[in-house]
Amino acid sequence: MLLGTVLVLLLLGGGPASAHAALRSTDPADGSVVKTSPRSITLTFTESVGLLDDSFRLLDPDNQRVKLGESGHAEGRADTVRVAVPKKLGTGTFTVAWRVVSADSHPVSGAFTFSVGKASPTMAVLPSDATEDPATDGLYNIGRYLAYVAAALLVGTAAFVVVCRPPDTRPLRRPLLIGGWALAGSTVFLFFLRAPYEAGTGPADALDPSGLTRTLDGRPGLALVARLLLVAAAAAVLLRQRRRPEPSRAALAAGAVLAVGLALTWAAAEHASAGIQVPLAMTSSVLHVLAMTVWLGGLVALLTLLPRASVPSRVVIRFSRLAGVAVIVLVVTGVYQSWRGLGSVSALTGTTYGRILLAKLAAVALLLAAGAWSRATVTGQGNVTRERAKETVTVDTAAEKEAKVLEPARVGGRPAEKESSPDPSGADPGNASGADAGDASLADAGGSSESTGAPLPAEPPGTPAAGRRLTPAEAAHSRALRRSVLLEVAVSVVVLVLTTILTGTLPGRAAAEAATTQQSAGLPVASVTTIPFDLGKPGLRGKVQVTLDPGRVGGNSVQAVVYGPDGGFVTIPELRLSFTLPSQDIGPLDAKVTDRGGYWASDDLDLPIPGTWEMKATIRVSDIDQVSETKDVLIER
Repeated sequence: MLLGTVLVLLLLGGGPASAHAALRSTDPADGSVVKTSPRSITLTFTESVGLLDDSFRLLDPDNQRVKLGESGHAEGRADTVRVAVPKKLGTGTFTVAWRVVSADSHPVSGAFTFSVGKASPTMAVLPSDATEDPATDGLYNIGRYLAYVAAALLVGTAAFVVVCRPPDTRPLRRPLLIGGWALAGSTVFLFFLRAPYEAGTGPADALDPSGLTRTLDGRPGLALVARLLLVAAAAAVLLRQRRRPEPSRAALAAGAVLAVGLALTWAAAEHASAGIQVPLAMTSSVLHVLAMTVWLGGLVALLTLLPRASVPSRVVIRFSRLAGVAVIVLVVTGVYQSWRGLGSVSALTGTTYGRILLAKLAAVALLLAAGAWSRATVTGQGNVTRERAKETVTVDTAAEKEAKVLEPARVGGRPAEKESSPDPSGADPGNASGADAGDASLADAGGSSESTGAPLPAEPPGTPAAGRRLTPAEAAHSRALRRSVLLEVAVSVVVLVLTTILTGTLPGRAAAEAATTQQSAGLPVASVTTIPFDLGKPGLRGKVQVTLDPGRVGGNSVQAVVYGPDGGFVTIPELRLSFTLPSQDIGPLDAKVTDRGGYWASDDLDLPIPGTWEMKATIRVSDIDQVSETKDVLIER
């Protein structure tokens, strides 16, 4: 039930993935007016990017697509892409829609405009921010989450067996098999979905041959292929060790190399592979993934064994120590990755990346608290076990003393024989038969002997003897340990979900860099808000796209375009826009927009204070009917 809920949340609420690369500049510049048609369109990014088959679309003032020439990287520049355009574009305002893949494997897209000769009263419909296909995006996020879970099962269970050395490893074969098959299946699933995920198309394009070829040429696709090969190698190692009681040194070395290799397939295709300090970031990411798999996979392995009464406390204690080391590694690498991703303390609350990171930190804190509860439970169980051992030793010592008191006096090193009547069979009562001697030797060798009262061999701490029922105290501690470990597993699921979302979110440092580069390059950092409204007829809805430039404190220009149900331009009798800041009791401030022939605009809106303003749009849809809608707009300094 918990896993199903998580999958639904990922499918419906994951949202589009953000990328590390940010647009630095364009040529022609956004919003510029050039005298003649440019020979090419050039985009420069903050990081290296990859091109898709359909990375560029050029739309003319009539919203018709213009055929473009070849596209590629500028000579010697992995961060600059260029596409050739026709010699004569005509006059008016053209819209460029672009989509590329950043160095950390996430697609990024956007749009800008330029005019030839003079600006047009109308322009093509700009694509909205939701350029991702929701089905593909949701399925891809599910595949990434399942890959994390499968890696934790495979690597964590194997590490648990090697380090904690449980006496019975047969119950752990199932999580090993599930982890291996799930990791292989999720890897194949992600490989086929990679092309439509990059292109923003539907899952039906997963089997497109050209898309599969493009995936094989990119680093994310190669990382997925490498992961699949590593899983196959891990399966071969496990099969060879299946009939051996202890893994060989060669198998241990191979397993360690394979685990590092699997972690590297994530580091090579995520945020660590781009940005600052890439070698150190890759190392940190590998250690972070390994520590996560050892801790969470070990929890599942321990939870698998706990319902059985034969789990020695030494196994739980060894895992507790292993988990402690994993937590230290997670904290150290997590602090570094947080600093690298955020760049500033203010980004913790001022960026989406920072807010998700705070949620993950809260979940990790809860996970640590559950781990402390488990450790305290293990300590309590050990105390109960030691008390029971003392009681057993006391009882056994008393039994030995009683046996010595009742033992007959020895004569010449042999027990004095009691007088008895002759044996009817004629056998000498002083000699033991062969069977009797065998029984005596078995008793001397160990085990339980009711006739001699010999003590049982000492059982491992925390391990109930075969057939012995748990004492009430032991049973209570066992139930408490199962509950605490189950809580750890449940919280770890939440941590994995947040980690999956975090790896697909634009880091705070990159967001700040994107804003800085856009401002320094003269790119407008405008605020675009879409307000849906009812056209007055059942099932017919339109929208108003309002652009505030620059969308900050002070003077702003306002542009508003009204779209109908089919996404085309519509003409309305009147449009009014007003702004109110309830927290400071300011407003409403009338934007005083006027009809500019196809769109509404104003150049003298002054918003004096930063904060979340309420923008109210009043749309007159007919001579007698009007609709009012309100949307929040964040205005920064």
